[in-house]
Amino acid sequence: MKKQRKGTICVQGGWKPGKGEPRQLPVYQSTTFKYETSEQMANLFDLKEAGYFYTRLQNPTNDAVAAKICELEGGAAAMLTSSGQAANFYAIFNICSTGDHFVCASAIYGGTYNLFAVTLKKLGIEVTFVDQDASEEEIARAFKPNTKAVFGESIANPAMKVLDIEKFARLAHNHGVPLIVDNTFPTPINCTPFDWGADIVTHSTTKYMDGHATAVGGAIVDSGNFDWMAPEHAAKFPGLTTPDESYHGLTYATAFGKGAYITKATVQLMRDLGAIQSPQNAFLVNLGLETLHLRMERHCANAQRVAEFLQSRPEVAWVHYPGLTGDKYYDLAAKYMPNGTCGVLTFGLKGGRDKSVAFMDNLRFVSIVTHVADARSCVLHPASHTHRQLSDTQLFEAGVSPDLIRFSVGIEDVDDIIEDLTQAFVTFNR
Repeated sequence: MKKQRKGTICVQGGWKPGKGEPRQLPVYQSTTFKYETSEQMANLFDLKEAGYFYTRLQNPTNDAVAAKICELEGGAAAMLTSSGQAANFYAIFNICSTGDHFVCASAIYGGTYNLFAVTLKKLGIEVTFVDQDASEEEIARAFKPNTKAVFGESIANPAMKVLDIEKFARLAHNHGVPLIVDNTFPTPINCTPFDWGADIVTHSTTKYMDGHATAVGGAIVDSGNFDWMAPEHAAKFPGLTTPDESYHGLTYATAFGKGAYITKATVQLMRDLGAIQSPQNAFLVNLGLETLHLRMERHCANAQRVAEFLQSRPEVAWVHYPGLTGDKYYDLAAKYMPNGTCGVLTFGLKGGRDKSVAFMDNLRFVSIVTHVADARSCVLHPASHTHRQLSDTQLFEAGVSPDLIRFSVGIEDVDDIIEDLTQAFVTFNR
């Protein structure tokens, strides 16, 4: 059977029930699993056999959802984590350790920026942030002999910058390291970074994949394409290419092939740090995934209408949405996301920060929440909320101006969304 289309994978992927088994993915709400002999359990602990013995490492519900996300992205292996932050941490920490370095686009989510710039620094891992729009020659100067990875967001939150995935993949591979792309905003429905040379993809499943603000979670997907054992790579990644004494000298890259990266992240990082997604949350994410392809189409259509409306308002100083003709990232979005980008846009009002905050307070059903990318429309002022821990310089580097409003356009009737914006402008102008 040929590879199924994404809409079918959203509905049918992951869980494959057999005769007499439940049609809907069950919630395996159990911490542990039973075996008949001590040897059976020992083989699981030694990674000689596949199976379940403790949910902190693996759970059937989680694995079915991870398999669906993996299939949507076109990857080789995937795992779920407790949050998108945990996914990004594991993605880097799986190949970086004390004394290592990685390169990162500066226009990323504020929490991720802080994770990389502050918390990983405490672990002895250094990061160099680069302007993703700079030339390849300029970005190449950020690489060091101890550089182990490159990281960026396919659509930056909240700057709405579109990553030139091919350019960053070329830079990463020219320096013998993988490219990691956070693909949360477009989702695999609208963008598949592996098609453009990315090696590893991360997600906050909390956002569009869940889609209903019910379950915090994350995911990591490995393409299986980066050859860890290649002569020019092996010395850089000893965690994957040399024996792990905690598993009796097993070498992940030789024992697990295309599944090496995810296996190591599961049996080392999840074993020791434990940021597992609960089976109940995985079940809720799966329900969201079943309608992801439908919701993304509606999110994008609504966001396009709202962006065009905001452009027409005299109170609005600027609008950033990659779907707008004339937007700086329109061409890149057309290349990497020809069917649409996402439902998030940003804009600022004439008069600056205070005016933007006052406008938000006038909205009625569009809510002010610390969230993004679910069915309901919502707004946020990043400089005051998600990015308030950053300095003015860091805010500028992250593409966050003081007047920036992040608007996550939901799947309500778009005319009602525009009416709410209109009345907020009327109140704002009094």
